[in-house]
Amino acid sequence: MEATDVVVVGAGPTGLACAIDLKRRGVNAIVIDKGCVVNSIYHYPTNMVFFTTPELLEIGDIPMTSLNDKPVRGEALKYYRRVAQHYELDIRQYQHVERIAGDDGAFITNAVDMHGGSHTYGSKKVILSTGYYDLPNPLNVPGEELPKVIHYYKEPHPYYNHDVLIVGAKNSAAIAALELWWSGARVTLIHRGEGIHSNVKYWIKPNIENRIKNGEIPAYFQSRILEIREESVRIITPGGEKWLKNDFVLAMIGYSPDVHFLAAHGIRFDPETRRPYTNPDTLESDRRGVYLAGVLVAGMHTNEIFIENGRFHGKKIAEAIRAAI
Repeated sequence: MEATDVVVVGAGPTGLACAIDLKRRGVNAIVIDKGCVVNSIYHYPTNMVFFTTPELLEIGDIPMTSLNDKPVRGEALKYYRRVAQHYELDIRQYQHVERIAGDDGAFITNAVDMHGGSHTYGSKKVILSTGYYDLPNPLNVPGEELPKVIHYYKEPHPYYNHDVLIVGAKNSAAIAALELWWSGARVTLIHRGEGIHSNVKYWIKPNIENRIKNGEIPAYFQSRILEIREESVRIITPGGEKWLKNDFVLAMIGYSPDVHFLAAHGIRFDPETRRPYTNPDTLESDRRGVYLAGVLVAGMHTNEIFIENGRFHGKKIAEAIRAAI
């Protein structure tokens, strides 16, 4: 068993920020992630542009540079690799944490690597910074398990000259619909609400709405999927049921934290907001010695915490841990 002061579960920007702030205070940490460094950002669309400026993505007081006003995915990946290397963070990639046993001051974290090998880490404290991007929200309809149903959009090329139904009407859905349409896919959009979401970015919203208005991207609002089949989709609209010819379904309806993993490890939640109970001054959970960082703190309100503000959790947690050990 390897021993360290703190095990950080999750190597996203917030997890890296936690490890950096701990190291600055002389506290040793091992960071574990079931994927690669900043795994969620890696899985973003290939050509994604962040809706924020470079300085709001910075961690560890290392400047982030960008060719344009807003950084793109590739620049972010390069930046976080550079930060991890600069601080010589101890990151164990492709290790899935299965269990965290023990108590405050004597935790035992069990993980399994990509080859099935077991790893055991002993630590005084644990920080959970696992984000929410790994669990897509389900459609809860027959046929959802078909390979044609995709929850992670990467790029438009594979969908050229195919019939694609996009589910959702927020930024991810709008961007995917536009990119696919520009790339020669036959795109249809479906959404339970009355129209494109009001929070869609100002330079995207009029574009997608004009494509819909012109009939270039057919859209069914106040509508939902009833059934998915290999070559078609059955939907219900205000005008009744319809069958749509279909090759792919892109379910751009968001993601959720792994509350089952958290609950199994002693994290309790407010029954209404699904926010985990934490000490607001330290972000320590109800399970003593286990701290929560990043979007996990927001529960189901994942739109409240992003990289821009989650990165500051590291300092608060590191100061609390330094004072406690």
